[in-house]
Amino acid sequence: MSSFKWFGSFLGKHRGKMIVGLSIILVVSAMSVINPKVSGFIIDNVIVGGKLQYLGICMAILIGVSVFREGFQYLAQMLFEKSSQGVLFDMRNAVYRKLLREDFTFYNENRAGDLMSRQTGDMDAVRHFVAFVIYNVFRNCVWLVAALVMIFFVNVKLAVAFLAILPFTALFVWLQMKEVGPAFAVVRQCFSSLNSYVQENIAANRVVRAFAKERFELNRFEKENEAYRQSEIKASKIWKKYVPIFEFMGTVINVILMVYGGFLAIRGEMSMGDFVTVNGYLWMLTNPLRMLGWLINDALRFKASIDKIYGTYSVEPGIKLPEHPVEKTRIEGSVEFDDVDYSVNGEEILHGVSFKVDKGHSVGIIGNTGSGKTTVMNLLCRFYDVSSGSIKVDGTDIREMNMYSLRENIGMAMQDVFLFSDTIEGNIAYGDPECPFEKVEEVAKLADADGFIRQMPDGYDTIVGERGVGLSGGQKQRISLARALLKNPSIIILDDTTSAVDMETETQIQHALNSVTKDRTLFVIAYRISSVKDCDQILVMNEGRIIERGTHEELVKMGGYYASVYNHQYGQFEPESKPVPML
Repeated sequence: MSSFKWFGSFLGKHRGKMIVGLSIILVVSAMSVINPKVSGFIIDNVIVGGKLQYLGICMAILIGVSVFREGFQYLAQMLFEKSSQGVLFDMRNAVYRKLLREDFTFYNENRAGDLMSRQTGDMDAVRHFVAFVIYNVFRNCVWLVAALVMIFFVNVKLAVAFLAILPFTALFVWLQMKEVGPAFAVVRQCFSSLNSYVQENIAANRVVRAFAKERFELNRFEKENEAYRQSEIKASKIWKKYVPIFEFMGTVINVILMVYGGFLAIRGEMSMGDFVTVNGYLWMLTNPLRMLGWLINDALRFKASIDKIYGTYSVEPGIKLPEHPVEKTRIEGSVEFDDVDYSVNGEEILHGVSFKVDKGHSVGIIGNTGSGKTTVMNLLCRFYDVSSGSIKVDGTDIREMNMYSLRENIGMAMQDVFLFSDTIEGNIAYGDPECPFEKVEEVAKLADADGFIRQMPDGYDTIVGERGVGLSGGQKQRISLARALLKNPSIIILDDTTSAVDMETETQIQHALNSVTKDRTLFVIAYRISSVKDCDQILVMNEGRIIERGTHEELVKMGGYYASVYNHQYGQFEPESKPVPML
């Protein structure tokens, strides 16, 4: 499907209002030929012919037509504006729904600022096209055709002289479109880049201030801003080159009327009334020519924008629902990784990962940074698909399951905590907004968050800033943990959730978790031995492989990597332990 066909699917939903609006414009624009004809009649029959009895009727017609035309023209404009807002509403919803369905790979490859510009600046170009460009193109075409037809009825020679301008007009239209189209594509790209830069630096303003890099970032912004300015100037130089040409052609039409039309009037081939009539039609010829450059400019801006929007919309997610998914409203929680490999762009992230967890058991995953711990959990949630091997939940390959049902049964407290600009209660209840407050309070106590929440001025109704601004790292982690627990999931994933809390708080959280995870499968990803030592099974990862596995006691006795980390964290150095693998 092309971008224009896709756009047409949204425009078609409002075809009723568009057809009525175009019909009104057709009638109103065609009525523009009446007043010049009446003016010519007044010249020939009232002023020259002395038939004063027609003057009152002619004036009534002139005033009536003008009032009718302007009134219905306003109605048509309102119909086009409503249509444009309807198209914009439907298209923005469709694009946003598609963005919500995209997978992690899509967001890894697209900047947030680029996606925001699709929903803002590019969408506004679509609205302008529907509300203004379509309306004016159609109106000016009707004016041009109606004026030429009426001039043919008045004087064929003069009409042919005017027609001689049209081939030159078509040539310059083609030249302008050829030049300015690519320029506007560059403009939209530069706008997206500028938008991305601003969005990123506003989000990172604390880092900028912490490193006192305001001047550095200002210089970078000026470069982005200058690139956008230059792209706009380059595009404007192109279309501004052609706008004066179309203005000049409008002037040429006036000259033709004055010179050739005057010559025909002198020779008696047309009356003075006919001359005035043609002069009255002249604006219907010159206005389309003068508007042509601007309308082409707006139309090509629209094309660049709709191509950008559709380019984003048409990207199909790599993670898709199977044709006939296995539906499970509630899963038990047993998990099996069977020889799982995962690679990205030829780089091996996981290799030969295999383990099995029964319902109600806990698994700790430990390893150095970049060892693949979080990737294992991302694959379990099917944020990515395995390159080979399989992951089964309750004996079913997750690629055959409804991934939304799968994720509904998984509660995940992520490593990178994201809190919405909402109340604390709203953030905790994100997975179930209709749940009673008592449930929110209960999980907050389990996550050891209730105490600090109640100390805040508005308690659970306290509005947290964007991304949790105003809360400490430990507070955000505990709210994230409460949010995961509120879903009452069959599988709980804690991705380094207690790294920002003190040891005493961590112990309290672990005791609370023990009371709610008896019938649930628990995965704990951590760097601290204290976070995983009580798990039924501990996996030690390095470079995408499981290098050790067992209980805490078994791994300490092995004297490998786990034992080394344990000794370092607890201060028990054992020189006779086995060599530690190089990481």
